[in-house]
Amino acid sequence: MADQLAACWLPAASAPALHGLARSGVVFESAYCPSPLCAPSRAALLTGRLPSQTGVYDNAAELRASEPTFVHALRAAGYDTCLSGKMHFVGPDQLHGFEERLTTDVYPADLDWTPDWRLPLTERLPWYHTMESVLTPGECAASMQMDYDEEVAHRAVRKLRDLARDRSRPFFLCVSFTNPHDPWEIRPEHWARYADFDLPAVGLLPRSEADPHSLRLRDMAGIDDVSLSDDQVRRARHGYFAAISYVDDLIGSVLAALDATGQRDETVVIFTADHGEMLGERGLWYKMGFFEPSARVPLIVSAPGRLGARRVADPVSLLDVGPTLLSLCGLDDGRSLLGAPPSDVAVEYLAEGVRSPAVMLRRGRFKYVWCANDPEQLFDLDADPHELVNRAAEQPELCAGFSAEVARRWDMGALGAAVLRSQEDRRVVVEALSRGRRPRWAFVPDADAPFVEGKDDLYEFQRRARLDAPIGRSVTRVRP
Repeated sequence: MADQLAACWLPAASAPALHGLARSGVVFESAYCPSPLCAPSRAALLTGRLPSQTGVYDNAAELRASEPTFVHALRAAGYDTCLSGKMHFVGPDQLHGFEERLTTDVYPADLDWTPDWRLPLTERLPWYHTMESVLTPGECAASMQMDYDEEVAHRAVRKLRDLARDRSRPFFLCVSFTNPHDPWEIRPEHWARYADFDLPAVGLLPRSEADPHSLRLRDMAGIDDVSLSDDQVRRARHGYFAAISYVDDLIGSVLAALDATGQRDETVVIFTADHGEMLGERGLWYKMGFFEPSARVPLIVSAPGRLGARRVADPVSLLDVGPTLLSLCGLDDGRSLLGAPPSDVAVEYLAEGVRSPAVMLRRGRFKYVWCANDPEQLFDLDADPHELVNRAAEQPELCAGFSAEVARRWDMGALGAAVLRSQEDRRVVVEALSRGRRPRWAFVPDADAPFVEGKDDLYEFQRRARLDAPIGRSVTRVRP
C-alpha cells in the first residue's frame, strides 16, 4: 500500500516497479476508496464495511477489537499474518488480526485528532492540513517519512527471507508505506527524474464557481490565504511525483526479495492506496473530497499463472479487496472483484470539512454527490472527466433515482447524530486522558534479538539461516 497516491497521477510517474506489476496483472481503472481519508478508508478496506458501519468516521476513531477483518479470516485459516508499516489503527488494539507487526505506525494511536462539527468552519484545529507542504517541498538527504519507509521496506524484506526459510505456513504480508503523502521532501536522485511539470488542468476556481464542499476544504486548509505562483504549483507537483518514484524504488526492493527467495510464482500481489491527492486541481490540495484525484485509487492484482494481464473499466470499491484476496486463497465468500457484475460504488466522508454526512455514488459513467444543505451534484465522467459541469438540473430523473438510492442506503439523520455523539464522547475521553499519566496505545515492536546467541551452535545456526537463490531465476530488482 501507498498513502495518498491517486490513480490519475501514476501513469505519468517514473515508477518502473508499479508499471511492471500493472503490465502483468489485472488493473482496475476505476477503483474508489471507501472514504478519502486515511483511517476510515483503511478500516473499511480491512473489514469490507463503510465507515458509517464500522464507526471509524475520521482519523481519531477507533476500530472495535471485535470487528472481524479479512486478516482475521486468513489467520483463522492458518496464515502467518504480518504488517510492516502504516495502518493508522486508533486505540489499544493495534493488530486487528495481524499476528505480528514489524514496525511502529507513523501517526498517533490516540483520540486527539477528533473533529468537532460544532465549531465554525473557519476555526482550524492544530492538526488540520495547511498549505505548508505546498509552499515548502524540496530535496533533502533524509526526512521522517523516508526514514520510516526505509524501515518498512527493510523489515518486509527480512520477513520474506524468513518466510522462505520456513514454508510450514502460508503467509499474508501487508507492506504499507507513508509516501507519497505530504510533506514532499525527497532525495535529489528522485527529484532529478523529472524536468518540468504542467500546471493543473483546472486551476483555482473563483469562489463563486466552487461547490460548497470545495469551499469548506479551501477554508479549512487556508488555501485562499496564500497566493501561489505558477512555479510554486509546479514545484509542489514535482515533489509529489518524486515521492512516487521514491516509494516505487522501495516497492521494487520488496518485489525483488519475493523473486530472489523463489516465492513470486506462488504469491498473489495486490497494490493499492488508501486515497488520492488533488495536487492543485481546482485549486485544491490533499484529499477529503469526491473528485477523481482524491477518491480514485490504483488497484492492481497480480497472480502469476492464475490471472492474465487485463484492464477492468467498471467502477469497483476497495471494500471488495479483502473478499477478492480470500477468494484467490480458496476462502471464497462470493464477493470477489474478479468476474463480478458491475454495481454501484459508494464512498462516504464523515470527518473534518463537513457539518453533516457527505456521500458519493458511482454508477457507470455517472457520479452523484449528496450532502445535506449542499446542491446535489451529478457528473458525466465520460463527457466531462474534469468534473466541471454539474448536470443535476438537466438530468432530474437520473438524480431522483440516485437520491432514492441514497435514502435507501443511509439514514442520514441517524448517521449524523451518531457522528456527533462519537465526537462528543471522544472529547470527554481526550480531556480526561490529558491529565495524569497518559496511556500508551502506539505500537512499539519488540527489540531485535541477537542474530547469534550464546546457546546456539554457531555453524549450525549459520547453515540453517542460509537461503540459496532459486536456480535459473533472476535475482535483480523488478524492472519494466
